[in-house]
Amino acid sequence: MNRSFNISEWALAHRSFVWFLVIIIVAAGALSYLRLGRNEDPNFTIKTMVVQVIWPGANITDTLQQITDRVEKKLQETPGLDYIRSYTVAGTSTVFITLKGFVQSRDVPDVWYQVRKKIGDIRQNLPQGIVGPFFNDEFGDTYGIIYAFTADGFTQRELRDYVEGARTRLLAVNDVSKIDIFGAQDEKIYVEFSSHKLAGLHLDRQALIQAVQAQNAVTPAGVVQTSDEEIRVDVTGGFRSEADLRNVNFVANGQIFRLSDIATIKRTYSDPPQPMFRFDGQAAIGIGIAMRAGGDVLALGQNIEGAMSEIRADLPIGIEPHLAADQPKVVKAAVDDFMEALWEAIGIVLAVSFISLGVRAGAVVACSIPLVLAAVFVGMEFAGIDLQRVSLGALIIALGLLVDDAMITVEMMVTQLEAGAEKTKAATFAYTSTAFPMLTGTLVTVAGFIPIGFARSSAGEYTFSLFAVVALALLISWIVAVLFAPLIGVTILPDQMKHTIEAEPGRIMQGFRRTLTGAMRAKWLTIGITLAALAVSIFGLRFVPQQFFPASDRPELLVDLKLSEASSIYATEKIVAAFEELLKGDPDIDHWSTYVGQGAVRFYLPLDVQLANDFFAQSVIVTKSLEARERLRSRLESVLIDKFSGVVSRLSALELGPPVGWPLQYRVSGPEQVRVREIAYKLSAVIAGDPRTEKISFDWIEPQRTLRMRVDQDQARLLGVSSQVLAQSLSAVVSGINVTQLRDGIYLIDVVARANEEERVSPDALRTLQIAIPNGGTVPLLQLATVEYAQDWPLIWRRDRNPTLTVQSDLIANVLPATVVDTLRTKVEALNAELPVGYRIVAGGSVEEGAKSTSSVAAVVPAALLIMLIVLMIQLQSFSRLFLVLSVAPFGLIGVVAALLITGKPLGFVAILGVLALVGMIVRNSVILVDQIDTEIAHGRAPWDAVIEATLHRFRPILLTAAAAILGMIPIAPTVFWGPMAYSIMGGLAVATALTLIFLPALYVAWFRIKEHSP
Repeated sequence: MNRSFNISEWALAHRSFVWFLVIIIVAAGALSYLRLGRNEDPNFTIKTMVVQVIWPGANITDTLQQITDRVEKKLQETPGLDYIRSYTVAGTSTVFITLKGFVQSRDVPDVWYQVRKKIGDIRQNLPQGIVGPFFNDEFGDTYGIIYAFTADGFTQRELRDYVEGARTRLLAVNDVSKIDIFGAQDEKIYVEFSSHKLAGLHLDRQALIQAVQAQNAVTPAGVVQTSDEEIRVDVTGGFRSEADLRNVNFVANGQIFRLSDIATIKRTYSDPPQPMFRFDGQAAIGIGIAMRAGGDVLALGQNIEGAMSEIRADLPIGIEPHLAADQPKVVKAAVDDFMEALWEAIGIVLAVSFISLGVRAGAVVACSIPLVLAAVFVGMEFAGIDLQRVSLGALIIALGLLVDDAMITVEMMVTQLEAGAEKTKAATFAYTSTAFPMLTGTLVTVAGFIPIGFARSSAGEYTFSLFAVVALALLISWIVAVLFAPLIGVTILPDQMKHTIEAEPGRIMQGFRRTLTGAMRAKWLTIGITLAALAVSIFGLRFVPQQFFPASDRPELLVDLKLSEASSIYATEKIVAAFEELLKGDPDIDHWSTYVGQGAVRFYLPLDVQLANDFFAQSVIVTKSLEARERLRSRLESVLIDKFSGVVSRLSALELGPPVGWPLQYRVSGPEQVRVREIAYKLSAVIAGDPRTEKISFDWIEPQRTLRMRVDQDQARLLGVSSQVLAQSLSAVVSGINVTQLRDGIYLIDVVARANEEERVSPDALRTLQIAIPNGGTVPLLQLATVEYAQDWPLIWRRDRNPTLTVQSDLIANVLPATVVDTLRTKVEALNAELPVGYRIVAGGSVEEGAKSTSSVAAVVPAALLIMLIVLMIQLQSFSRLFLVLSVAPFGLIGVVAALLITGKPLGFVAILGVLALVGMIVRNSVILVDQIDTEIAHGRAPWDAVIEATLHRFRPILLTAAAAILGMIPIAPTVFWGPMAYSIMGGLAVATALTLIFLPALYVAWFRIKEHSP
């Protein structure tokens, strides 16, 4: 860069054009601010895809070996794969593919395309009779707005008709990307036979089923071609109602039978029920509304509210829509709170400016702030960064930093005016004297944030906007300081200024001079005390609790209810009904919704979504405040233990950052399920030995009772019965088989043939089941097979093709997972050492995710340091000065540890990012001080005096910029998410600033062997 070109001088020579730029930037910034999207959290990609294959009738072993293992084996070829998890139940294989954090979001769709191709390649190698595979690469879609529709005096079908109508209308609303319906129960027509009655009439169930299917089939009957037109031929007979089914005739043994004569036909809802949705204790149908990428959730909320007002007016009395999840409301409150904090931070920074610089000089700094923010808003719009938790916090953090350059520029102008310089010369002097040290300091500060911006992990993606916004603000602030601030200063500052510094320095400066001189004289003592303080802080670091991300401060409370894996959905529904009785009338609850047979849909991006399982239910309770949430949690904890002892329950707040679930998790994996289970029990005993753990549970562990039919193959062949026919007969009795579908408007209603309830629900009734044989007769099941009870796994989780059982635990209040994992490490390692080859125990959950995220940041630190060193070397041109500038940076840890210990805040992932960013802030001040010392020596001062005068000269600017940065953090210090980072920066910067003004001069004179009176 050519030092002969003075940007400030050019700006003053083209004042009209520069003022025009000011107007354009402010106007564009205001427009961009209004157009920026609003969101609760930054968008980050859930890099997980789900592949599911169904194999009706297969047992869990066959499903695992023939489907799950083959799919997993092929998917191990997926580029960027982190790990594969699979969930296998009898007849259904569900595989989760999770990519590594370094996979860029833009590349994820291509990887999912590769997954589809790879599964397509092995499709012919999968067993015959499978259904699928099915793919879900929209696992991360968030339904920010959820409505629950309840009905009084209407059937489920009638309610669903209205919900479908509402969905159609809402899909036309701007920014809506998709709407899903959940909790709706599909209608079914059940044709229930009595096996004994069919046997008595010598009727073959399969023949009846085939006759029904043939009559309802949709088959082209052809087209008549005439010389003038085409006439399509239709054949009637298709079913339009259950009455059509009742009237179906059969001819058997010379007799005609109506279907209604030999079977009970009823139209009802799915039995057993599909996953259910409830609102405030009432059965409901929910619709989840997802916003398109880049949309404004506040605008979406207003549009949906307007559309729902019209829909509500058209609904009959008795059908009510209720707002179960309202992300726009949450986002508005969050944005309003952060904007309030931003204004508070602006007020604090302005107060520092006015008090320290005076009204006019402070006004110059005050004018710089909106100019920088306006340009940042424009940059955010171009970069696609919304106003959300991280970007708004970044604006507040940047606010204390972006005024640094403007303060230095104005302070230099004031100093020159006090010395009698003309205004234009004073305005351009700041550029010639400090522009490049300021640019170096700015670039070094930006470099401190580089690990945040380029960490290749989910957490890094989540916090990327912190780097982007701060870097943008700092770079723009330098441009404003050298291009616009001089012009604003020339406009606002008077032509001449009186000396604000008295002939004799004030008490503060006199006291500081004595302290500085004493520290320089006792340089080795100063250095020794500082090093000792650093050693103490390193030791104290072990007492600072570790954390990944804190819990959210939203009012929702999640309640998980998990029964034994063999439980039916009816048992789960019964438990839910009892639990909801506890919630009715609770003064701390605003409303709640419950998902029976599945986990809550993703109404919040970092939600840990649970799989659909009959034995699981999850309630989302929206309380009236954060305090109400904690009161309710305390009450429910004790009630669930006392009254629901057979249920594994967990109460938790929403998470911030990438979801991890249970706070304490250990994975036990190995080749054999039984051995894995034994190890998991031993591990649970180790965990239970720590009094800080509670509610230890497993993601699967209990075997399930099964009925096993041992077929006498010789006897079966003599009678002409195969195992396939036998299995179909049993399925028709127990679960029912889909015969055909009835077409009813927009719905397809399955027609299911099954045994009557008496035969269907009694395992003993199977022993007397009559099996049809080819000669038209029947034989009892016991003539072909023996019926016995056995045990099998109801489900099996695997990770990277090994059975994996997760031991999970909650922790008592104010205990963090990393602390417990550190305590248990010795015992867990001892247990690990005893395990056979192929078996291992690994810590998971937040500890594992935190380690991954921290390592992703650490991987970028060398590059950030290299950039920092290059920038500093260009400015300093000296290895000695480079060392001196960097020497203060590690000592910021003293303030960080002290601040976190005093406030009791954990050193979480966000706090670690703050510590890394702190390095650049500290080095920035050191650069300016060392550059000033060199300037003083170049002007002929003795080295000792040059160090003292330079430090005194930079005392006020360094103190002011540090005060602005520290005090500007106050508004976000009380927040859950930003608090640890704010305290880390405040404490670290406060100590480092003091050391820059005391320790760095002492180290300087020690390094260069400067004597007090050396020439």
